[in-house]
Amino acid sequence: MGILREDVVVISPAEKAGDPTVISVNCPDKTGLGCDLCRIVLYFGLSIARGDFSTDGKWCYIVLWVDGKTNTRWDLLEKRLLEVCPSYFSTSGIDYYRPVNQQPKQLDVYLLKFWCSCVRKGLLHDITLVLFDLELTIKRVKVSTTPDGKVMDLFFITDTR
Repeated sequence: MGILREDVVVISPAEKAGDPTVISVNCPDKTGLGCDLCRIVLYFGLSIARGDFSTDGKWCYIVLWVDGKTNTRWDLLEKRLLEVCPSYFSTSGIDYYRPVNQQPKQLDVYLLKFWCSCVRKGLLHDITLVLFDLELTIKRVKVSTTPDGKVMDLFFITDTR
């Protein structure tokens, strides 16, 4: 059982000028995946206007609304994003070695609110990198920019240490 390669990363171009392009990623989760995806998007000269990250610890669904260049090589971006996504087959046996009678412990989820009065390229990447270095697992992220140019990010995190 697996997922089709073309269903892992889907890039939906903007419908009209001024609208963001929507990038959705649907794949098995791994530590630091959100950080890797944001870094690649930024390397292509795009800005992340909004983002939605969801995971259950095994599978994740990520949606990024990006603004940027009209001459972006979307096919190459898709290829680079696919390269950091783990394949279904690499994680399909993840429960194999867990004893049958041992259930995974539910972790507490904490809400981290991040406000910033300035918007700059790479801000989301820098925040996720710090959380990764602190060994915190990001379960979900809501990213938004207010009309007056302030950033509000909501990180739902767990401490797996």
